[in-house]
Amino acid sequence: MKSIRLYDTTLRDGTQGEKISFTAQDKLKVARKLDDMGIHYIEGGWPGASAKDFDFFRLAAQETFQHARIAAFCATHKHGSTPEDDRQLNVVLESGAPVGTIVGKTWDLHVTKILGIPLEANLEMIENSVAYLKKNGLEVHYDAEHFFDGYKENPEYSARTIRAAVAGGADTICLCDTNGGALPHEIEEITGIIKEVIDNSSDRPIHIGIHTHNDSSLAVANSITAIRAGATIVQGTINGYGERCGNADLTSIIPILQLKMGYACISEENLAKLQKVSLYVSETANMTPVNSRPFVGKSAFTHKGGLHVDAIMKEPRSYEHITPELVGNRRRVLISDMAGKGNIRYKARELGFPVDENGYDYAEIVNTVKRLEQEGYQYDVADGSLRILMEKLTDQFQPCFELESFRVTVEKEKDRPCRSHAMIKINVEGIEEITAAEGHGPVSALDNSLRKALNNVYRNVLDPVHLVDFKVRVLDGRDGTGAKVRVLIESRDEEAIWSTIGVSEDIIEASWQALADSFQYKLARITNGNNQSPQEQGK
Repeated sequence: MKSIRLYDTTLRDGTQGEKISFTAQDKLKVARKLDDMGIHYIEGGWPGASAKDFDFFRLAAQETFQHARIAAFCATHKHGSTPEDDRQLNVVLESGAPVGTIVGKTWDLHVTKILGIPLEANLEMIENSVAYLKKNGLEVHYDAEHFFDGYKENPEYSARTIRAAVAGGADTICLCDTNGGALPHEIEEITGIIKEVIDNSSDRPIHIGIHTHNDSSLAVANSITAIRAGATIVQGTINGYGERCGNADLTSIIPILQLKMGYACISEENLAKLQKVSLYVSETANMTPVNSRPFVGKSAFTHKGGLHVDAIMKEPRSYEHITPELVGNRRRVLISDMAGKGNIRYKARELGFPVDENGYDYAEIVNTVKRLEQEGYQYDVADGSLRILMEKLTDQFQPCFELESFRVTVEKEKDRPCRSHAMIKINVEGIEEITAAEGHGPVSALDNSLRKALNNVYRNVLDPVHLVDFKVRVLDGRDGTGAKVRVLIESRDEEAIWSTIGVSEDIIEASWQALADSFQYKLARITNGNNQSPQEQGK
């Protein structure tokens, strides 16, 4: 199997995406996860441009990485100076990173119009910068910025910039589709040509890399095309995070290369960590996971139509292009008013409910679900509440807590912001807990009060759980403010995402139903998994 090396730039290029920011500690945690998954290169940032990035390299220097080499990013030295005098190049050396990645201009437009320097001077800057880091013992990657745009307009000059990096001693030449506008057939043709240029320019082995952006929704396709044309290193980010429309998504590239094209990237064991790494990075970046993301998304292997469900129960590959467990995902079947007995049967098996043995009829469960959906529930988007409902319908529900009462008050004084307070009384196996808390709104206060009460018994096991999304929908607007509403809550911890639902004419009551189901679902997973009582679990 031909080996492809993975170069992750989540911690540098990924952070240029809108709303994405990592602390130095965040970066270190993500780097550990990437290393554990078997990524070959982790680009930690631009130490010469950011004190936070330099802090990351200081922390990373104290770590032992099993698989990855840490790369520090910088640009070529400035026109009119020397590499020895260039602050950014020297900070790369000071960072302690074993790999230096230098970005240089390969499009004559940028050289003459943006930098405003002679074309020949740019070639000298590329060669001298690469040679300086090589002389100081680093493995050097040269990122040929805007390469494909530059080549299409002036192929001769763009090729000369590549020869300059080769002459400087670069170990890898990475061709960049920085604007994300290239098409696969262009990538394939130009990469093949440059491979010959590199092969004819050096008698030593030089890797070709590919770095693409997703502005034409082709980043993954372009990366794969470049590999077919001879690239052996692929750059990308977890979840495709990055500037504008994002970078090539490694969570798609890795399984495509390994499972569909026969390239060796990481071990099968590490491939199965892919979804967890995807969730961990989105959690650390405080970004809502995209359910429809291929391979690792919550909906990637989700089936709703009765015909589809009947087929996958007989032969999974009839509606699935790979086995979901290979990438750490799982098959999901949704229950809705479109569901048949096959959906219920599969869902019962998925959730571990011996429905037949208990004497319950699938038809009864189907009818109950359909009746509740007519009342406004929507179980195809609320797996957590569905599990609790099926447990109740099969007499298997063991509540982790029971509500005695709650009271929510909202106080408004003149122009001051509203203040919300909640007091709650719950019972956990005979233990009565009464707590009060404030919040930014009535639901927030109720959430805080319930957490406080449960933490007294479960000893802070709910700390990793937090809200991802909160949606309210009026089901029939003709009743005005007295209309029935549906509240959907999406919660997550470090390993999973689950959704719960509530329906009522009272928005607080509907919110309580969804909130209570969310905590019941999480606590049941903990206590049932350990076969411990709440008191034992809390110790």
